[in-house]
Amino acid sequence: MPKKIQARKSTIHGNGVFALAPLRKGERVIEYRGLRRTHAEVDADDAGDVESGHTFLFTLNDDYVIDANHKGNDARWINHSCAPNCEAVIAEAEGDDRTADKVFIEAIRDIKPGEELTYNYGITLAERHTPRLKKIWECRCGSRKCTGTMLQPKR
Repeated sequence: MPKKIQARKSTIHGNGVFALAPLRKGERVIEYRGLRRTHAEVDADDAGDVESGHTFLFTLNDDYVIDANHKGNDARWINHSCAPNCEAVIAEAEGDDRTADKVFIEAIRDIKPGEELTYNYGITLAERHTPRLKKIWECRCGSRKCTGTMLQPKR
């Protein structure tokens, strides 16, 4: 099967992931891979530092986080956008083992070769979203719909 995506430098931020072949709406593009860690384990180190404005962490469920700093794949390079062409979909595994749950990145519209893949990170922080934190988590997607920050409104 030919490779359909490739990680390389991005104009949005650092590295990004780009389509090498057409991707169809609804197509499962890549699994977000990494080490399964508890929320407490992540909170105990600096992998989840809210002051960095950068993360390879993906909340899997109430118990676990996928830490793509360890055993991660190219999915960790997919950038945030306020007008994304993909979405993250959580697939719950059968049974009670929540470490077996998975996250897939799926196209939400047709994507042409050369287009950068993006999804909305949906980041919400426990602390107040101050102007300083919004600046740390600044969005550079360039979309007309850009909110200027990757932080999502609190509900």
